[in-house]
Amino acid sequence: MDGKKTDRLAFFLKKNVICLCTALIFVCFKPAFAESLKVGADLTYPPYNYIENHKAAGFDAEFIAMVAKELNATPEFIDTRFANLIMGLNTGKFDVIASSLYMTPERAKQIDFIPYVKTGGVLIARKGDPFQPTELGMLCGKKVGSIKGAAWVLKMNQASKPLCVDKGLKPIDVREFPTAPEASQAVMSRAVDVQFDDSAVAFDVANKTQKLTVSSGIIYPILIGLGVKKGNEKYQTLDAAVKKVLQSTEYAALLKQYNLNASSPDEVEAALNGTLQ
Repeated sequence: MDGKKTDRLAFFLKKNVICLCTALIFVCFKPAFAESLKVGADLTYPPYNYIENHKAAGFDAEFIAMVAKELNATPEFIDTRFANLIMGLNTGKFDVIASSLYMTPERAKQIDFIPYVKTGGVLIARKGDPFQPTELGMLCGKKVGSIKGAAWVLKMNQASKPLCVDKGLKPIDVREFPTAPEASQAVMSRAVDVQFDDSAVAFDVANKTQKLTVSSGIIYPILIGLGVKKGNEKYQTLDAAVKKVLQSTEYAALLKQYNLNASSPDEVEAALNGTLQ
């Protein structure tokens, strides 16, 4: 073989080896969410999730944007009513739920959680109305509005027996609505007596409507987590990204902006065991 042919063959082999190595590096180190992170969220739930200027906005939207940045991904929000979020996740409609999803033992049997914030449920009454309940025991025989599928619906129904029925009083009458704004409207129109909702949501709606007021302190302390389908191979990557965000100054500023708190490992364990007080 002459020298020119040998040089051409060597050049050809070198070029293809470089291309192969480059391809292998790309495959091996390609982020788990290289293109987009599909996010299921109920965008009717301010201040956590809502639509502003045709885009998802609120605490969860800002938080998941930080997580997506760590993943080198673009968040793609899929607006889904709250009661259908877990079903949507488990049927592959989206990669993760970021929709103020309360961590409960019941839900933990269906999906995996990645905790990221602490909040709690409160009562919302009509401003100026004589009925200003401060605890569940005051709701016997009363109609209580709630977003459909909320964790506290089960809790209130369970509490109704010892607090009301066993004492010869009428049970708490929980009425579920497709969205939180519809539950709030039901209070204002006197279709229900009070509303039970997340504290951040409650103060937001009270401030915006000027017709409602938060009548109680936190009744049920709750942790919120991202929801991931069980067995999802992307869980570890997502969990690592969340942990990194939780240590950032940007996350601390976000908590302060929305009057929320971080959770502790002990609280996470208690939430999943159903013993969070």
